[in-house]
Amino acid sequence: MSQAMNILEVQNLRVSFRLDQGQIFDAVKGVSFDVPTNSTVALVGESGSGKSVSAMSILGLLPEGQSIIHADSVINYSGRNLLKLGMSEMQKLRGKDISVIFQEPMTSLNPVFTVGDQISEVLRLHMGMSKAQAWARAEELLNEVGIPNPKLRIKSYPHEMSGGQQQRVMIAMAIACEPKLLIADEPTTALDVTIQKQILDLIAKLQASHHMSVLFITHDLGVVGEIADSVVVMQQGEIQEKGAVKAIFENPGHPYTKALLACRPRIEVRPKRLPVIDDFLSGDGRVETEERRRGLNGGEPIVLEVKNLKKEFELKEGLFKKRKVAAVKGASFKLAKGKTLGLVGESGSGKTTVGLTLMRLHDASGGEVLFDGVDILKLSEKDFMKYKRRIQIIFQNPYASLNPRMTVGQILQEPMEVHGIGASKQERVQMALELLKKVGLPPVSFYKYPHEFSGGQRQRIAIARCLTMKPEVLICDESVSALDVSVQAQVLNLLQDLQDEFGMSYIFISHDLAVVKYISDQVMVMSEGDVVEVANSDEIYLNPKQEYTRKLLGSIPKGWDGSRAAA
Repeated sequence: MSQAMNILEVQNLRVSFRLDQGQIFDAVKGVSFDVPTNSTVALVGESGSGKSVSAMSILGLLPEGQSIIHADSVINYSGRNLLKLGMSEMQKLRGKDISVIFQEPMTSLNPVFTVGDQISEVLRLHMGMSKAQAWARAEELLNEVGIPNPKLRIKSYPHEMSGGQQQRVMIAMAIACEPKLLIADEPTTALDVTIQKQILDLIAKLQASHHMSVLFITHDLGVVGEIADSVVVMQQGEIQEKGAVKAIFENPGHPYTKALLACRPRIEVRPKRLPVIDDFLSGDGRVETEERRRGLNGGEPIVLEVKNLKKEFELKEGLFKKRKVAAVKGASFKLAKGKTLGLVGESGSGKTTVGLTLMRLHDASGGEVLFDGVDILKLSEKDFMKYKRRIQIIFQNPYASLNPRMTVGQILQEPMEVHGIGASKQERVQMALELLKKVGLPPVSFYKYPHEFSGGQRQRIAIARCLTMKPEVLICDESVSALDVSVQAQVLNLLQDLQDEFGMSYIFISHDLAVVKYISDQVMVMSEGDVVEVANSDEIYLNPKQEYTRKLLGSIPKGWDGSRAAA
């Protein structure tokens, strides 16, 4: 493409970081790509691929002193090399000509100012508006991004809004000055599937109406097919492939691109094992064709029965008032031995509260949880201890659930010591080493600390810790939602292998319906604390009976299906 057609041209971008003891790490290794005017380019890759570092280089937001952008790198924006501009010139461009939407709105929005104040500040700083003009324009922007009742919500603080509404506020701030280039850095990763679709549709609509160019950064190729005109695939700081979205999806050339496309579970098929990156990079690249049968026939033994489970939270209103909010309004279900029950729903639906209440991490407000016929909600803490061994939970965030001051060996041995598992320290060490092998980690992991592992490896450690108890029921609370698609495939395969070997029952909580379809025998749909629908997983996806379920299914990213015009 000629220079006149590109709003941004990145040429031979090389970025390094200074590490401890004078070491240098090359994060981006000679990357070149263009962003045409009035177009959306997706920068795709796993964690550590260099995609966010590339984007922050454009904005001049890399940490000073630690980062090095090499002298032969060029980032041309409308004919100006951004790497040659001074701080004051970059500050004039940021927010006005080039805007950014970050992944986590709660860390980007100031908690002590209203959303109206924060949007107004951008308009007054860059557009020279008066306070009244900026406030009126902020209200218009909230309306444009789909915030209901903007006249009232403009006075809200960020914590008074849902995650999807916070992200809409971030988008309103980003488009306030009508930028020519919008950088969206994983803007939908932490959102429910329905909110994700709304945000994707909103960005696409704003891109068209404002004639913006968009650089969309993500690790999910399913999302890319919904929004992008062209795709740049990155791996370990290098570009492996780039081209029109149609060409990338219909005829990927590089094994890494093929792997990213194949790793994500698909609604229409359920292979016995999900392919992983190494299958393709090793030259194998065979996709499993044999399908795994899922579902219940009604005759399976029941390991856990939940009857009319309720949970209310008490919220303060002012100094003296309190208000009760029903998070779970009477959930009833059965969990079959050796099978998986998927719990799906939007944020606030009550699915995580169900999991935490089953573990007695929340006190139930009513109902029964029968484990082998015993209501574990009525047991004393002492009597419940023996059931704690039999029902375990894997949390979403392995960074927060592993003690950073303990080695992996200590983390695995601690629950054994608490519950009297193993006759001696030597036996517990041997059991821990065997568990590490079971979850695919080398023996040397025993002596390392959590910070020395990737997110996927930490989740394997969390799974190994659960297995020390030899549980019969494992609750997986969004346990793969923060992982790259390739690492997600590895963890899902591991969970399936463990279920095949030990006959464990899973309660799999997730907002990702494609993942739930892949791993579940039965699916329970929740909305605002109510159980909306329960059915075998194939049945619920083929023939959903409730409108809410149909809405959830209709929001699943479909990737490239040929319905959008080619770039």
